Amino acid sequence: MHEIQQKLLKLAKDKNLGQYTLREIGSFIGERSPQKVKHHLVQLEKKGLISINKMKGVIEKTQGGLIGGFLKNAKLLAIPILGSANAGPAQIFAETNIEGYLRVSNSLLEQRRAVSSRHQLFAIKVSGPSMNKAEINGKRIEDGDYVIIDGEDQSARNGDIVLSLIDGMANIKKYYIDKENNQILLMSDSTHDFPAIHIHENDDFAVNGKVIGVIKTPRGRKY
Repeated sequence: MHEIQQKLLKLAKDKNLGQYTLREIGSFIGERSPQKVKHHLVQLEKKGLISINKMKGVIEKTQGGLIGGFLKNAKLLAIPILGSANAGPAQIFAETNIEGYLRVSNSLLEQRRAVSSRHQLFAIKVSGPSMNKAEINGKRIEDGDYVIIDGEDQSARNGDIVLSLIDGMANIKKYYIDKENNQILLMSDSTHDFPAIHIHENDDFAVNGKVIGVIKTPRGRKY
């Protein structure tokens, strides 16, 4: 996401930007060009991150998660991409900045009936082969694919495929609780032999959401 859009989105949390001129809004974020401010406000509205009501003079941050406003009655979703996660050892840092948007038909999400504007959906690009035997709704999680994460669902159960952070590093694995040995196991499901990741309850570890869908990338083509 552009730096100006980040500043505008942060500002919209605290102020109704519709009460100010473009020049005044620019002064809040250190931008002198009203046209640039207007452009980035429009881009934020297109992404579903803010709502602009010119009749009422209201510009405000959209409620209900990262894609609030796009899910209700939508056939084509705009799901933010929040970087990559290693499906091998946890080696790729989980970037929190939005890198772009994945345009996805809601028909591709088998659990779409359970999804509402309260859900915090985002996409992560898979890097690595350690989940290439795991399936979500009949689709395998392979290197280069995108997984759709429900960030509101962080109550993992044994066998769930989750996005987790370990010491700030993102990874996608199957989640298991080993009560006998007082540990959490993050297991691969792969044609390769990857060892489990062993987590103690006091480690810097968190489940950041559950994988609810896989968007396949055509093999042999780079994006």
